[in-house]
Amino acid sequence: MTTISASPTTRKLALERGVDLEAQARKLGRSTMGPEDLDDAPQTAPGGDVSYWDVDHAAYGPVTVEPMNRFAQVAARNLAAAQTLIPAVTHHDRADVTAIEALRKGWKSEAASRGVKLTALAFHVVALARVLREFPKFNASLSSDGTQLILKDYVHIGIAVDTPHGLMVPVIRNADRKGLWQIAGEITDLAARAQARKIGPDEMGGASMTITNLGGIGGTAFTPIVNPPEVAILGLTRTETVTVWSGAEPRPVPMVPLDLSYDHRVINGADAARFLKRYSDYIGEPRNLLV
Repeated sequence: MTTISASPTTRKLALERGVDLEAQARKLGRSTMGPEDLDDAPQTAPGGDVSYWDVDHAAYGPVTVEPMNRFAQVAARNLAAAQTLIPAVTHHDRADVTAIEALRKGWKSEAASRGVKLTALAFHVVALARVLREFPKFNASLSSDGTQLILKDYVHIGIAVDTPHGLMVPVIRNADRKGLWQIAGEITDLAARAQARKIGPDEMGGASMTITNLGGIGGTAFTPIVNPPEVAILGLTRTETVTVWSGAEPRPVPMVPLDLSYDHRVINGADAARFLKRYSDYIGEPRNLLV
């Protein structure tokens, strides 16, 4: 297969139009492709050759056709573009949540008096906001032509919410300037309004980084897809009990699995490991987040 030279913008446009870049380059006798080279190209399904999807499934047995709503179609195109254009790597780690669970239990009556549900996710948002300030390259976006890194002097955290009509990602603005209780309240409010489809356009987009949390469902690890123009995304799964050895003595410790996917064009593996190590330190000693 010939390697085609094309900018991220061109590749994204080709994906959105369903243009096979390799085939179009062969047709034009080109090895470098630009947006203008796509104008007369035959269009197929998003992601490439339509033949992979153009199958008469009913020939093999009974089927039911269920139309994808517009929301799901847009999400599918965006996810396909992200997976195609971003050379993503996922780094896995875990963090001790003993102290977080103790604080949540100890503050249960205060949470009730405030009318706030203090979830573990609130601690994760505070920790991520803190670490993004310490690792500015993660709080950045790559320009569309891949020549500039845009460093952000704000910290907005996206919260992926699973809803009946599809995945929504409302954003907590200026999370680094908000306290734990305020963030806990915003998470509850945004999640409820996302389920009711009452999130406004101004409450979506512009995140520094996104957290996607499967802890309430299950799993031990996964590979979240980076949500462009962000350069990383943090996945959480269900807390598990891990045996930790203190000398010759085994000790059961509740640990939350962490899955950090990142754009390798911007972030290297060593930086990702340091980032997640620092993050794990904050989760393990959450009182440091409250200073």
